[in-house]
Amino acid sequence: MRHARRGVRRVMRLAAAGGLVCGALMVTHAVAGEPSGAGTGTVGTLRAGGDQARAASEVVSRLGDTRTAGSWTGADGRAVVGVTDAAAAAEARRVGVAPKMVRYSMDRLRAATETLAAQPRVPGTAWVTDYSSNRIVVRADSSVSAGDWSRLSGVAGSIGDVVRMERTEGRFTTRVSAAAPIFTDGGRCSAGFNVTDGRDVYILTAGHCGGAGTTWFRNPDDSRPLGTTVTADFPGGDFALVRYEDGASLDDADVVTLDGRRGVRIIGAAEPVVGQQVFRSGSTTGLRTGRITALDATVNYPEGTVTGLIETTVCAERGDSGGPLFSRGLALGVTSGGNGNCARGGITYFQPALQAMQTLGVRLVDRDTDPGRQPSPGLPSSTPGGPSGDSAADSPSPRPTSSADAQAGPPGAPPGAGGTEDGSGPGTVSGIADDFGPLGGVAPGLGVVGASLVLLLISRWIEARQGRRNYQDYYSQTWA
Repeated sequence: MRHARRGVRRVMRLAAAGGLVCGALMVTHAVAGEPSGAGTGTVGTLRAGGDQARAASEVVSRLGDTRTAGSWTGADGRAVVGVTDAAAAAEARRVGVAPKMVRYSMDRLRAATETLAAQPRVPGTAWVTDYSSNRIVVRADSSVSAGDWSRLSGVAGSIGDVVRMERTEGRFTTRVSAAAPIFTDGGRCSAGFNVTDGRDVYILTAGHCGGAGTTWFRNPDDSRPLGTTVTADFPGGDFALVRYEDGASLDDADVVTLDGRRGVRIIGAAEPVVGQQVFRSGSTTGLRTGRITALDATVNYPEGTVTGLIETTVCAERGDSGGPLFSRGLALGVTSGGNGNCARGGITYFQPALQAMQTLGVRLVDRDTDPGRQPSPGLPSSTPGGPSGDSAADSPSPRPTSSADAQAGPPGAPPGAGGTEDGSGPGTVSGIADDFGPLGGVAPGLGVVGASLVLLLISRWIEARQGRRNYQDYYSQTWA
């Protein structure tokens, strides 16, 4: 019997020790895996980053394009402004923004891009304004001939060393063929974001997916249309509106689901910032992450030239067109095109969402005030490789959502919040963890640690009590 009690105490101590180790690892994993600025516990960090970005934008606006050369987010997360003189640098420091002395002003950079745009169009080329290097970077893919490369190099030489020439692998193509797929006779694309003009609800997607009058379906074999493209801009821009057939979108039109159970909410739209970490989703390659490397990019696709795009390091492949680009619950853009793939990486370009919505006269759907709040067929929940056939409207219960570092896609698309390629792992939004408020993701680990400590104390109490009993039993045998 004594040996049995001793065995129970040993098991309790081992369980307590194991719990302490596991709990500590859970807490460490949650803290290390939390994306920068994610969760309700880092509202101050988010606000500080947003304030810096606004301050940088205000400095650029106040000083003008002759004394500044754009702003971006540095490797340390601080806002940086390119300036051309000491007084401008002092002004940036005064408002808490880091200045970087540069050679060329924004006026000079813009003049260089205008010279490039005036040349005969060469499909397979693109150029961007690289703020951090203070250069215009011209890229030519593998389809550009040696003769065209030589001619472009001559143009760059005439402009000066403000232009840098680069060869890139693969080909710049639109990614027709996405978070939740939408199908037409010509192929498939992605839904980007649900938007409204105050009367009807639409899907914002890529313009190259199909012109006005294109009919879209949830599945290739559907007989009932999902919606019809009412306006499209491509080339020039790359955006389109698909009006839902019944005039209404999903019941949770501003929510994006993850594996059909969890979701994140798109709470607004924002201007992109160079250096910002971003996410995009698509049915071909799922959730992917990267950073914005440049703005106002010009890409000469085989079908035509598109300007004003966002350049990123997020990979994409054929079939990811129209899918959403987002960060921290904010819509940034829809997938346009690029080169490379998700095996070896590449460059991907996005149509800015705010610019498209302003041009189209629409805004993101608001869950409380917009029309069409009744359930409707909507878009299927999606995983990489194609639709699953489950719509958000079929879900038997509401999905927990979070706006903390919201990594979102289109309705029914696979969002995520972490830096993993499949949308799982550190940083993935958890409705359960969100309920703990500021402790968020570390709460489960802290709970395991607490329970283990209680178990250890109980074990020690039992051991002490048994020791006292043994002591009394031993000495009672010697009493007269």
